[in-house]
Amino acid sequence: MNVFETSLAASIADDANAPGDNRHYLRALTDMADRGGVLTHDAIYTDRGVKLVDKGTRVDSELYDRLVKHKLRGPIEDHLSVENMVSVQSLLQVARTQCEGDTLVYLLVHTLPDMTESKLLAPVRAMPLPPALAFKLTVMREQHPLLFAHSVRMMLVAVYLGIKSGLSERECTPLAAAALLHDLGVLHMDPAWHDPANKITGAGRKQLLAHPVTAMLIIREQNIYPRSVEQAVLEHHECMDGSGYPRRLRGEQISRLGQLLLTAEVVAAFFEKYASEGAAQRLALTLKLNHRKFPADLVAYLLPLLQIRAVQGDVPASQDDVQRCITLLTGAFEDWQRCRVILQPVAGQPSPEPACALVEQRLAALQRSLFESGSHPRQLAEMLPHLQGDAQGLAELALLGQEALWQLQRIIDTTHSHWPQLSASEDAGDIAVVQWRAACTARLVQAPATQA
Repeated sequence: MNVFETSLAASIADDANAPGDNRHYLRALTDMADRGGVLTHDAIYTDRGVKLVDKGTRVDSELYDRLVKHKLRGPIEDHLSVENMVSVQSLLQVARTQCEGDTLVYLLVHTLPDMTESKLLAPVRAMPLPPALAFKLTVMREQHPLLFAHSVRMMLVAVYLGIKSGLSERECTPLAAAALLHDLGVLHMDPAWHDPANKITGAGRKQLLAHPVTAMLIIREQNIYPRSVEQAVLEHHECMDGSGYPRRLRGEQISRLGQLLLTAEVVAAFFEKYASEGAAQRLALTLKLNHRKFPADLVAYLLPLLQIRAVQGDVPASQDDVQRCITLLTGAFEDWQRCRVILQPVAGQPSPEPACALVEQRLAALQRSLFESGSHPRQLAEMLPHLQGDAQGLAELALLGQEALWQLQRIIDTTHSHWPQLSASEDAGDIAVVQWRAACTARLVQAPATQA
């Protein structure tokens, strides 16, 4: 990273690694220790050379709490091991299981003739995995098994995309490491984030924005991977159109490994969220609707794969589902036109505040992408009367509408996370944003989606 990027990463990390935030990882670790199996793999000394415990000592939460009160020679995790700790061999075993039983990974291996399980796993075999990171992955596996499964799944998707895009086996090894380790920062987030039923908005989303930086810093401490791995982990939630986080990079500002990770992230996430609800069809439509967000060449490798899966069944939808999307999207766009009236140019008036400018830009981009994909509410309204009895057509329109509503919600959430004190501002642009997001939120609450 250059000097500017390093400074920005450090400023975000200050929040991510505040003393109050680190307690979530420590709590997960001590919970695992209380169930047994955590041992010291060497003696632990203070920074002044005083031995505290011998090698092979079993560690529980009480001993752990005593140890961390001392200034030790290196992080305490560097001195701990756990029975059946994650290793490259155990990762390969999990990966093989996914190759046979996971819908997405099975598609990667068994659908296209030029891809085999051994080809997909070869870069993983050569991947370095230092004990400190193996320990953190073990905490993830034991305390957050779904997150661990996601990390392995994303690793395989990333390697698949790397191979398809021409990377050698050797070049795919750091890619595999970046994908596997990309969510280590989530271990330091409030456990509420792991509950899909718990929707966190507003200032609480700051942890979400910080987790790529936390993961990058954890990896950097090991000083074992090339900088490209750190950079890719930092970029795994960026988007090609600049709408991602934490740095809002655009296009070629995102490294090639970062582009592979951000694409693998959305692919894995869709199949996890919509496991039995037409994930392939939803993802294909999302990639088409958001073609500016993702690398075009990587999307081109995915669409044939998704088409094969999508023909197996469609997500049922009704005309009411499509009409709901039309109503909510139309209302959101009209709400903004009404709220922004207070921004009519006045002599000497300064430029709109950042929050207002972001909403204006994002809503314009959303409308443009909807028109280009044929799913703007005006276009949906014109098509709807002709789709009565057409289950596949209705399903596709409903999915496009739901994706547009998700993007709308993301704009609202972004204004909360980036400007948590917006409601107290007296700036005309800020007032317009507050009024608009309140109107949108009220509409969404009054007309909840049939599909989350």
